[in-house]
Amino acid sequence: MKRSTDRILTTHIGSLPRPPDLAAMIDAKLDGEPVDADAFARRVQSAVAATVKEQAAHGIDIVADGEMGKIGFIPYINERLTGFEPGKGSGGGSYWGQSREAKAFPGFYEWNAKQKGSAGNVGSTRLVCTAPIAYQGHAAVNTDIDNLKAALDGVPHEDVFMPAISPANVEDWHSNEHYETDEAFLFAIADALAEEYRAIVDAGFLLQIDDPVLATYYVLHPECSIEQCRQWAEVRVEALNHALGGIPEEKIRYHTCYSINMGPRVHDMELKDIIDIMVKVRAGAYSFEAANPRHDHEWHLWEDIDLPDGKSLIPGVITHSSVLVEHPELVAQRLVRFAGVVGRENVIAGADCGFASLGGSAEVHPEAVWAKFSALAEGARLASQRLWAGG
Repeated sequence: MKRSTDRILTTHIGSLPRPPDLAAMIDAKLDGEPVDADAFARRVQSAVAATVKEQAAHGIDIVADGEMGKIGFIPYINERLTGFEPGKGSGGGSYWGQSREAKAFPGFYEWNAKQKGSAGNVGSTRLVCTAPIAYQGHAAVNTDIDNLKAALDGVPHEDVFMPAISPANVEDWHSNEHYETDEAFLFAIADALAEEYRAIVDAGFLLQIDDPVLATYYVLHPECSIEQCRQWAEVRVEALNHALGGIPEEKIRYHTCYSINMGPRVHDMELKDIIDIMVKVRAGAYSFEAANPRHDHEWHLWEDIDLPDGKSLIPGVITHSSVLVEHPELVAQRLVRFAGVVGRENVIAGADCGFASLGGSAEVHPEAVWAKFSALAEGARLASQRLWAGG
């Protein structure tokens, strides 16, 4: 994993807006409609090539495939695991139905759940585990790898990452009728996902673990106290570290967030209540929300965290929760602030979250996304000038 030794490097979190025709294919897949497999594969390949070029053109150093071929950052895994089948009455609805947020703002979240592709509208993706879990996604992950490798040819970049979902999110997304305990279910998922993790690293890419539920569990479970959520999180980090066993930490970056884009978000778990557990993940870098108005103030918490040598932070300095394009001076201020706490070489400029968690997501228009990336790159350049002034 490259670090910001000479300047602040730039990256993002993974998902990017799909071209309209590809988004239409993904929407059709989500709705269970037939899609021509060869046409879909060709369009994904060309979309990956285009998005990698766009990332480089807008100043992103550490690039990814934009998750062009995934129907969503969680449900993509459904086709790659055995042992699951549709549950009775399964499908769709608001992910936030009984959450602290929905109880506090019922009108907003009822309206939000009706917006296709927005957070709160999760699609028909809930499954039930009825048999032993195993990984069968080797061909699919290899296709993702091949598409990204081909797209990198001739495109300037400093590093490359590929996202993969965490065991806790699969456990949370589906239900268990096969394993005797929730913990056995969780660790079976971890064992299966480990195969995908190793494939990505063996391909020469950085592995990004997407784990929003670590921070999101609190808002989704109003019956649980902070301490109960922390106890839940400790076990999920243990399972993730089990899945990451044997992979060098410097090949892993970890991302958590709050699973919502536009929303009041007054019930987000505060970083102070999860930060010490998050850094127990075996990773070389930690990505988290730090640019939106609910979390911009939390940067100072890192003053009290002993970040081990060689590890980096990827704070969000642009946000997915607003269409406003951040001023580069604000981006630079945020980066200089983090550098002052953990050291300039330990900071990589990132985003709060992805910009198209589901394939058809459209809350932030692509033009605004690319403008945000340009602001990110310019802000990193300004911060680098200040942080490396005088050598």
